[in-house]
Amino acid sequence: MKIKEIRINNFKRFTDLTITGIPETAKLVVLVGPNGCGKTSLFEAFNVWYQIKGFSMLGTHDYQYYIKKSNYNNIQDKTSVFFFDDINKIIKLIYYGSSLSKGQICRSFYFRSAYRNESNFVISNLSKQKNPINDMEINRKTLITTDAIVSENYHRLISSIISSLFIKENNDRTVEELRKELIEKIQISIHNVFEDLELSSLGEPLENGSFYFTKGNSKNFIYANLSAGEKSAFDLILDLIIKSSYFTDTVFCIDEPESHMHTILQSKLLKELYSLISKNSQLWISTHSMGMLKKAKELEEENPGTVVFLDFENRDFDNKVVMTPSRIDSTMWKRFLDLALGDLSKLIAPKIVVFCEGNTNGRKYKDFDAQIYTKIFNSKYPDVSFVSVGSCSEIENEENISMKIISQTLSNSKKIKLVDRDDMNDNEIEELKNQDIKVLSKRHIESYLLDDEILKLLCEKENKSDKYDEIISIKKAKLEDSISRGNPKDDIKSASGDIYVEIKKILQLSHSGNTKDAFFRDTLAPLITPETQVYKELEKDIFE
Repeated sequence: MKIKEIRINNFKRFTDLTITGIPETAKLVVLVGPNGCGKTSLFEAFNVWYQIKGFSMLGTHDYQYYIKKSNYNNIQDKTSVFFFDDINKIIKLIYYGSSLSKGQICRSFYFRSAYRNESNFVISNLSKQKNPINDMEINRKTLITTDAIVSENYHRLISSIISSLFIKENNDRTVEELRKELIEKIQISIHNVFEDLELSSLGEPLENGSFYFTKGNSKNFIYANLSAGEKSAFDLILDLIIKSSYFTDTVFCIDEPESHMHTILQSKLLKELYSLISKNSQLWISTHSMGMLKKAKELEEENPGTVVFLDFENRDFDNKVVMTPSRIDSTMWKRFLDLALGDLSKLIAPKIVVFCEGNTNGRKYKDFDAQIYTKIFNSKYPDVSFVSVGSCSEIENEENISMKIISQTLSNSKKIKLVDRDDMNDNEIEELKNQDIKVLSKRHIESYLLDDEILKLLCEKENKSDKYDEIISIKKAKLEDSISRGNPKDDIKSASGDIYVEIKKILQLSHSGNTKDAFFRDTLAPLITPETQVYKELEKDIFE
């Protein structure tokens, strides 16, 4: 089902609300606004419509009562009574396509609350699970109910595996093939969100049934050992994959899917949820997350017409309100920033933000330059933040979304853009300076870290000053090797790995860093102090 228009009268905080203009192409609908503005109340309206239209459920819903007219005389408090027969006068949904049968209404909505918490489970026996479309426990819940359904979905997954063993068409297939087929989709989605987390097994269902994972050197650890953010993301991915086989033409409503997650994870999760939604369904979310708002904006740019933003802020729902999808312009985006961060940015804002080159994702070389600069200048410049925002060309790009977000949020902070020199000539450097972009006087940060002055200080620190000449000779030799491979004569970065290995051997270093990057950051960078010439050069490059 895809919603086209909603009309709500005298329900919760809505006196007379119409939401219209949602295109049929909409796959993701994002509700934006501060706490208490009505986002969850809209989901509750969907929920009441769904329960009454699909399941003829009666009884209380917060302060409102839904009854049959024949029961009216038995109700003492008649001030908040709404007749079951009049639900369309209170909540009316207009959707694309023909009218829905009772069975279609039963799978028209699926709800997840913001209160998702199942910290641990281990299965020692299996029980038959009801079809979730007809399960009253699922369909009677409200959005203040705590969701704890990871174990339930484990049961459903195991049941599917067992059932597949008794399908005649699977006679020629191995058990391993059947098991892999059923969990492979989950494994792929988990990998799309977590680069280093893998769903490795389902354990032994009758002894220690649970989800088991592998992460780095940790093998087959249990679901209980995931972080809160990992559990929350895994829960939503697992649930959407499993429930999508039952709810095929459905509006999936998730209240605050970002709970317990950092910004990058929020962004990746929304992208995955978006990809898992079928063409006949819609995903509705309410969020305060900057990561999710940013990703939703990107998804709309990549797939025009598929993402809709509904802005609940500054609406007077005591009066008639007609709401249409909001256009995401610079003013709207700044309001998103204010909503996501509030006054926090004013409290933590540094005096200066330096945008520098570097990779902000993954594990290898993550924020390397920013970490080095911070290590060197933190003592003298504690109010300066170094932020990795990509390559030189990305720093030059005025539309760089990361720089825009930070610049708008930290509007009172001074901004500096810094790039490596690389192969730039004097004219190119001058052009960048005219754009207020500073350029290192040396090729890259490794040129400063492996400067002869710093290597001499390293030898002195290790009480091996007699090894200095040998290290300088090795440095020159490895640089010559790099040049012979076609690299520029000042490209010490290309030789830095070999130089690092030789320095450790010559000085017999231990506990100085297990990788080249760690060695540069934790052993060499602290040697660049205000007394050194290298420090003064870098300071001039960045701050003058």
